[in-house]
Amino acid sequence: MIELTEAQAQAAEKAGEAPTEVVDPRTNTAYVLLRREAYEKLTAQYDDGPWTAEERDALALEAGQSLGWDDMDEYDHPDRNRR
Repeated sequence: MIELTEAQAQAAEKAGEAPTEVVDPRTNTAYVLLRREAYEKLTAQYDDGPWTAEERDALALEAGQSLGWDDMDEYDHPDRNRR
């Protein structure tokens, strides 16, 4: 675990529940500092497991609709068209 400097601790405290942006001066890489409670709330809502067949189908349908493929029944229901 990395301990914050006094200046960093004050900035995090001042930010309250909001994330605090920090920058590594050596690489100019930006990071976001979150309170543990906020991080745990975010990760509790996120399912990083494998996608189900239904989730994959819904994503494919959404992608097709965004491209204007509304009338492509043979792709929406491939099992109906198998021989």
